[in-house]
Amino acid sequence: MKPILAAALALGVAMPAFAVPAVTLDFETVTSFASINQYYNGGADSAGAIGPSLGVSFNGDALGLQNDVLGPYFSNAPSALGVMTPVGADSAMNFAAGFKDTISFYYSSSAAASGAVQVWSGANGTGTMLASFDLAANAQAGGCSDTAFCHFDKLSGSFGGTAHSLTFADATYIAAFDDITITAVPEPASALLMALGVAGLLVARRRT
Repeated sequence: MKPILAAALALGVAMPAFAVPAVTLDFETVTSFASINQYYNGGADSAGAIGPSLGVSFNGDALGLQNDVLGPYFSNAPSALGVMTPVGADSAMNFAAGFKDTISFYYSSSAAASGAVQVWSGANGTGTMLASFDLAANAQAGGCSDTAFCHFDKLSGSFGGTAHSLTFADATYIAAFDDITITAVPEPASALLMALGVAGLLVARRRT
């Protein structure tokens, strides 16, 4: 009975890792001025660079942005090399597997925008809106002026239900985003392991 209990407890300890798999997009290696497209879905951005397979895709108006010789565009971002900037209404971020509970991101905006970032139950900003975020005009807050986007603030929030997309249409041409973090819905195999861990723990406790 002790080995069964130990195994069940081991699975129980592993449960949080399965229950809250966080996905963070830092945009460090997306090609500058390229559409992000399938870069975070194991595919390529519009310049052909291949990224990690995280299950996340972006529509064509979401661009990667890095500083270059033509001028620094941003500074003091939490991930120093790259950010994302929306340049049109077709800038949704989609996560087919779904995300839930919480979301956070850093942003720098040259103008205030109400409901500029929205969380939706369906792909491409469809279905039910589960949460929205207002942006403050913080791009040069505190007197910084070395770049257009030189001050970043973090926004975070919780929501109910399962989301499949994040939209940035109302932040077009005014904002840059970094370190977008979502909580992925556990894959079926992970959910099965969690269930087995709970069941094993209950059986072991009844036999002791």
